[in-house]
Amino acid sequence: MAITMLALSACVAVEAQNPIVPTGSYMADPSAHQWKDGKVYVYGSRDESKQYYCSSHYDVLVSEDMINWKMERDVFSSVSPKDEVSYSDRKLYAPDCIEKDGKYYLFYCLDGGGEDEGTAVADSPVGPFKDGQIVKGARQIDPSVFIDDDGQAYMTWGQFECKMAKLKPNMREINPETIRTDVLTEEEHYFHEGSQLIKRNGLYYLIFADISRRGRPTSIGYATATSPFGPYTYRGVIVDNYGSDPRVWNNHGSLAEVNGQWFVFYHRPTDESVMMRKACVEPITFNADGSINEVEMTTQGAVGPLNPFKEMEAERACYLTGHVRVHRDADGNEMLDEIRNEDTAAFKYFQFDRTPTSMTISVRSTQGGTIHVYANNLSRPRLCTFQVPVSDGKEVIRLTQKITHKLDGKHPIFFRFNGEGDTDLFAIESFQFE
Repeated sequence: MAITMLALSACVAVEAQNPIVPTGSYMADPSAHQWKDGKVYVYGSRDESKQYYCSSHYDVLVSEDMINWKMERDVFSSVSPKDEVSYSDRKLYAPDCIEKDGKYYLFYCLDGGGEDEGTAVADSPVGPFKDGQIVKGARQIDPSVFIDDDGQAYMTWGQFECKMAKLKPNMREINPETIRTDVLTEEEHYFHEGSQLIKRNGLYYLIFADISRRGRPTSIGYATATSPFGPYTYRGVIVDNYGSDPRVWNNHGSLAEVNGQWFVFYHRPTDESVMMRKACVEPITFNADGSINEVEMTTQGAVGPLNPFKEMEAERACYLTGHVRVHRDADGNEMLDEIRNEDTAAFKYFQFDRTPTSMTISVRSTQGGTIHVYANNLSRPRLCTFQVPVSDGKEVIRLTQKITHKLDGKHPIFFRFNGEGDTDLFAIESFQFE
């Protein structure tokens, strides 16, 4: 085993998708759209603290290829100096955006009750969105907007029950006579919040945060109907983010068709917090009966299997057990941290076109311990074992181990961590096969 002490960690770009937000940035509640320019735009709420949800600002993620993502900052705000919600300084919860006649309408909501829902408008999909106005008659959270084939727009919103109404042609008001308050319910559809209405092959889909598993809204579920207002039939789970963090609580996302391929966008929490969430994406498939096959959380996301011979940031782990979590340090670097005995982490999936001869891992150690690396599952085959020395927790240590086991094709990579006592052992910044 070779050990090299480094003063700094140098991470390079990797062919990885999840999370799709930059290191040190946080976006929850992703609502994705491919607009007429061919680009994909993801609207979401910005997390900034482990003490409360969201913030007073919205950002937008933009991509031309579903691989490289750019974040447009502060496209809308409820506080100065870019305050466009003159009637309130409350924080901004989950948004959505819709295009009509060359205008982009941002639908936002505020925390704290009262006049919750609002709209703003822009000439560009990335704003700046201006002139925030109350959507009268719509109370609670998480607005979403859909325009049907006949040009009629619908707005959905609500918590514990999904509400729906027709929008007037100005896209800034609902028709109060059309309000339905029980389109989806907790009891019948496992609805919690975060609705989205779409249409595919004549079938209407409501996408939402689903409490059918463990009584927590960790899943993105869906229900279908043959008309916008229903009645809707619950159909199941699309993706479940349980296992992404020790304290995972909620999920919120959307479906989007991009160049003929459908994707589910969702978020994962970090830092052993129900906040500090990060947007992710997985491709999905529909069956002939309109049902959607459930997908698992992955590291690869929208792209195919990853190249194991490029450096992989440890923050991209897609499944964690035990105490380990993705953590951001004071310098804004993210890593797998607070690792304890018997914790595990998984990265899915890598394409091995040849058998690697060695593996290198970059760690910051305190108590030290052992890292066992496996392909396929946590029992076999074991590729190598790293002995992590005791250190000061600041310097980055690069450890290299030989691999003699033949490895080809597509494989997930699992780590199992071991050490003495109920205390933090080390943190992992990145790894790479060679």
